[in-house]
Formats: sequence, structure tokens, C-alpha cells
Amino acid sequence: MARTQEDRRAQTRALLIAAAADLFARKGFHAVSAEAVADAADRTTGALYDHFGGKDGLLLALVEQWKAESAARILVRVEEADDLDGRLRALWTDSIAPHELEGDVWLLLEFELFLHAARDPVIAHALTERYAEARASLAVPLVAWAKAERLSVPRDPERTAGLVIGLLLGMAMQHRVDPTAFSPDDIVAGLRSLIQGGAEA
Repeated sequence: MARTQEDRRAQTRALLIAAAADLFARKGFHAVSAEAVADAADRTTGALYDHFGGKDGLLLALVEQWKAESAARILVRVEEADDLDGRLRALWTDSIAPHELEGDVWLLLEFELFLHAARDPVIAHALTERYAEARASLAVPLVAWAKAERLSVPRDPERTAGLVIGLLLGMAMQHRVDPTAFSPDDIVAGLRSLIQGGAEA
């Protein structure tokens, strides 16, 4: 069956986003030209501008795609675990090697997004929304996990979720440069303490 124009456009968009994710992570956002992204995707620079308006638009699309996929995808595997420690271990494992991206690529791209957002209010707004959505998505299962373990429910589930995300990102940074510094058991203990520490008295 012949592909429709809509199918071809969707494929081009996906190829450009995948190429951008790889190049931005390995070389840095500012070091990569629109032409380099288009070449890596085997598409024209005109196609990149047609779909995204330029490099900034491509980065925004990447943020939006991750925002839509990341929280729900991670929680699928996490919910397969039998207890809280198993869920927290799965959360950590998926945080250092999420989706089809290698762990290093994801982490480096996360830093690239943050650095660009720190200098660009448009990107900052998109990244702020992404983190807010991640906190909201994680808050619901955190409450369910606490109840399942007969723990007190966190006073403010979204704030507790934000602390969990912060610990995961910080530990992923340290793991990137020294994978032996902390064991998965250390990470699980830290995550559990955040959940218990945020519980209602």
C-alpha cells in the first residue's frame, strides 16, 4: 500500500527528531547546525525548516515529545514490580537508560535541554511544563505505593515527586562519571527516605 503524504511527513518529522536527539547530546545544541541534523536524518534543510521552523523549534518538539512519552512509559515498567523497593529500583533503572535512548545520550541531552532553557525563556517554559507534568504523573502512584506499603501518605505528593525526580537526576549525573559511587540499593534507600520523610505525621 502506498504511503500517504501524511505518513511521509510523520516519518520525516520522526527522523529529524531522532537525529537531533543524538547530535545535540553528543556535540551540544550550539555546536550542531540545522544542516548537520538534516544530513544525519537523510533529509533536506528545507524539510527541517518546514516542519520545525529551525533548530529552536526542533528542540521544542523534542521536549514536547519527551513530555508526552516519558512519565507514562517509565511507570508501565515500574508498576510491574511487586513492592515499593522493587518499584523504586525499576524507577532508577529506567532513569539511567530510558526508552530506546542509551543512558549516556539521554543524560547528555537532558543537560543540553537544561542549559539551553537557562538562556532561552521559550525553551525554559516548555521544560518547566515538562517537569510539572512529570511531577503530577508521579504523584499519583507515589500515594498508591505508600498506601500499599501501609505508609503514611505524603503531605504534598507533587512536591515529594519533585524531590524524587531531583534525586534521580542528581544520581544519574554522578553515575555518568562514576558508576561505582552508589549501588542501586543506595538509590532505593534514598528514594524511600524521601517518600517516608514527606509523609503526614
